Amino acid sequence: MKIDWDKVGGMIPVVVQESTTNDVLMLAFMNKEALNLSVQTGFAHYFSRTKNRIWKKGEESGNVQKIDEIFLDCDNDTILIKVEQIGGAACHTGEKSCFFRKFELNSGNKNLNLDSKLPDKKTNYQIIDKVYHEILDRKLNADPQKSYVASLFKKGENAILKKIGEEATEFVMACKDASNTKDEKSKNDLVYEAADLCFHSMVALAAHNIHPDRIKDELARRFGASGIEEKKSRDVR
Repeated sequence: MKIDWDKVGGMIPVVVQESTTNDVLMLAFMNKEALNLSVQTGFAHYFSRTKNRIWKKGEESGNVQKIDEIFLDCDNDTILIKVEQIGGAACHTGEKSCFFRKFELNSGNKNLNLDSKLPDKKTNYQIIDKVYHEILDRKLNADPQKSYVASLFKKGENAILKKIGEEATEFVMACKDASNTKDEKSKNDLVYEAADLCFHSMVALAAHNIHPDRIKDELARRFGASGIEEKKSRDVR
């Protein structure tokens, strides 16, 4: 296998695919050193054109990529690597794949305006995804003096966990109130407290770069299984 490094200007594009599902996870670039490190260590290393350095995928998030296979295309100018994606998310946003936004093709007009915002349908994802990405944005970019979420991240994990404990207690109390009064106001209060608990749980997930989709996947895994048997399987693990 011989790469035409001159043809690619010393930087070869790399398509990254999940071995088990064949899902395309991301597109990255490697120079010779990054490729050699990837082969020698068995974990994906790429060259960051913005930071101008080699980086190991997941060096900060822990979402490393264990390489199963490497392929070179017919023109010797593109690499495909098949990986085991540790941590479940290849994208820095917490999504499994970097390719989670979709152009909607209008049957009446096939011309796409690439300067316009992507269609709302998939940019919106669903409300859980929207909230999670907003939390990530606050985590990475917001001023703690102006953003409640950013202030939680600045205070650290203990502050986040303390808030979850407070919200869990308020949720429990709202459940008791709803049971006692059985009126619409108490039900609304219960929904409000449940939303608070979910939100702060998502802040904790974002602290660990865990996308809520992994919770959905776990619920899907459990769906249809006996609760007792599922609990036994966790005890074994």
